[in-house]
Amino acid sequence: MKGSHLGELEELVLLTVGSLYDEAYGVAVMDEIREKAGRDMNISAVHAVLRRLEEKGLLKSQMGGSTNERGGRRKRLFTLTKAGKEVLDESIALRTTLYQRIPNINYNFSA
Repeated sequence: MKGSHLGELEELVLLTVGSLYDEAYGVAVMDEIREKAGRDMNISAVHAVLRRLEEKGLLKSQMGGSTNERGGRRKRLFTLTKAGKEVLDESIALRTTLYQRIPNINYNFSA
């Protein structure tokens, strides 16, 4: 596996691919991130991240079947690899551990 450090956007895309399971392709990932995270991305950025995650061994891809709605073009479908799931597991464990270390005090955030 080539480098397991994830940037925020890589982690978001990896989580989205995992949540879409067998329907994860570029446009679906972009739409899901827009809907769930409120982040607008262009399709080129999504494809760049998907390729980078595949190069790192965290995703794998295969071509899906052609459809009439896409003019006979096929979709490249992405899925998590075992290494991708492990990186996400490590990430959530680290975040949870750090979050739980925040003291349980009354934060007064009034302006």
